[in-house]
Amino acid sequence: MVTSFRDAKLVDIPAIVALVESAYRGDASRKGWTTEADLLDGQRVDPAGVADPIGKVGSRVLLAESGRRLLACCHIEKQGDACYFGMFAVDPVLQGVGVGKCMMVEAERVARVEFHCREMRMSVISIRDDLIPWYERRGYRRTGVYKPFPYGDERFGIPKRDDLRFELLAKPL
Repeated sequence: MVTSFRDAKLVDIPAIVALVESAYRGDASRKGWTTEADLLDGQRVDPAGVADPIGKVGSRVLLAESGRRLLACCHIEKQGDACYFGMFAVDPVLQGVGVGKCMMVEAERVARVEFHCREMRMSVISIRDDLIPWYERRGYRRTGVYKPFPYGDERFGIPKRDDLRFELLAKPL
């Protein structure tokens, strides 16, 4: 299904924002299994949050496409000898058919081959009992390192619960 990967350009920002929002927020996100709609309201990302890593040294926003259709995206950023993986989204109607796995494999390749990183890291909401096992099947391990959720900063959403926090997951490359 994925026919090509490429780096995002500024012109792609509206499509990336729409993809990320559709994968995580609101009723559209319920078509897939990665929804956070029961945990958070509000936005998942805004145009400024997408524009910032595009073109930044040591940072890439990768897109997976089929023809001209945007299927998935992610952001990777070199942080020492590790790469941080975030802004990962797959079109909700395509979740579960291998698009996300392909996107992740390409992100790991870029981190290893182009950024010369030895580890990939990500932060996941620690109570995502459906999502964390998916990452574990792909070689990521829970580290037991937690970061607080940014309550009060609506750029990251409006929490519906008071027990949210992030856990760091890591995978050797």
